[in-house]
Amino acid sequence: MNFAFPVDNRAVTCVVDSRDKIGEGAFWCPKEGAVYWLDVPMPSRIHRYIPSTGDHATWPMPEMVTAMVKRPDGTLLVASENGINAFDPGTGTYSRLFELEPHLPGNRSNDGAPDARGRFWVGTMQNNLGPNGEGIAIEGPVGSLWRVEPGKPPVAAMGDLSITNGVAWSPDSTKLYVVDSMLDRIYVCDFDLQTGTVGPRRVFNDVSGLGTPDGSTVDAEGYLWSARWDGHCVARISPDGEVDRVVPMPASLVTSCAFGGPQLDTLYVTTARLGIDDDTATKYPQQGGLFAFQPGVRGLRRPEYSA
Repeated sequence: MNFAFPVDNRAVTCVVDSRDKIGEGAFWCPKEGAVYWLDVPMPSRIHRYIPSTGDHATWPMPEMVTAMVKRPDGTLLVASENGINAFDPGTGTYSRLFELEPHLPGNRSNDGAPDARGRFWVGTMQNNLGPNGEGIAIEGPVGSLWRVEPGKPPVAAMGDLSITNGVAWSPDSTKLYVVDSMLDRIYVCDFDLQTGTVGPRRVFNDVSGLGTPDGSTVDAEGYLWSARWDGHCVARISPDGEVDRVVPMPASLVTSCAFGGPQLDTLYVTTARLGIDDDTATKYPQQGGLFAFQPGVRGLRRPEYSA
C-alpha cells in the first residue's frame, strides 16, 4: 500500500497467530508480564500471552466482550454486549455486575480504558454484529461514553457517538481522546482528572487515506498511536493533530494497540480477519493475529480499576 505520509518500516512480528475475527482491547499487565486482548464476535474469547514464557491462554466468553481493565485482586472488569461484568481468569468465573444501557436494548459496549485515577471509561454503540458475525447496519449516533467507578452509578459523559473507539489520555491527563470510527474522526476534549469532567469535543484528526481510526494509545512523548481499520498500518499522530509517521502492518484490518514489555517499549497490535476476501487472506496469512514491534518510544503505565 502506498502512503502519503512518512513511512517507518519497522520489523513487525506476529507473536500469536490467534486468527481473531475482530481482535480488540489490547493492554499490558505488568504484574503478570502479560498482554491481554479479546476477540469480539461470538464465540467471543479473552486472550493472555506471556512473552517471557510463550504461554498463550484463552477463555471462552458467554457473550460478546469488548473491553476490559485489570482490578487489584487480579480479576478483570469486562464490558460486554449486555453490561459490565467481573471475570476471574483463575477460576473462569464470569458474573454480571450491572447493565450499562438497559433503556437501549439495541446497543452494546465497544472500546474502553481506565484513566489515571482508575475509573473505567466505556463507549457504547448500536450493535452492528449478528450472532454469526454478520453485519448489522448502524442507523444513527446512539452511542455514549460512560464513566464507571466503584460505588457510584455510571455517568454518560459524552453522547451522540456512532462507533465509540480509541479512548486514551495525554500523559498529563488534561486531554481525553475519543474516536468515532463511523465518521473517521478522532476527537479531543479538555479533561479534569480530579472530577472526571469532560469538556466539549473538537476534531483532533480526521485525515483521509489511512483507513478508519480504531483503537488508540498514547506514548510517553504525548503522541497518539492510532490503529487503522482497512488502513494496513498504525499511525503516530503528534499532539497538534498531524500525522507524524505510519508503521505498515502485515494486515489490512488493524484494530487496537498497546505498549508493553518490562520497559513499555514494545507496541502490541491486534488485527481482524472477519470478512476479508481470499486475496487479502493470501497476502496477509496471519491477519487476525497479535503483532508486535519496537516503535522507538516508550508508552505509559496503564492503571488498574480503582476498586
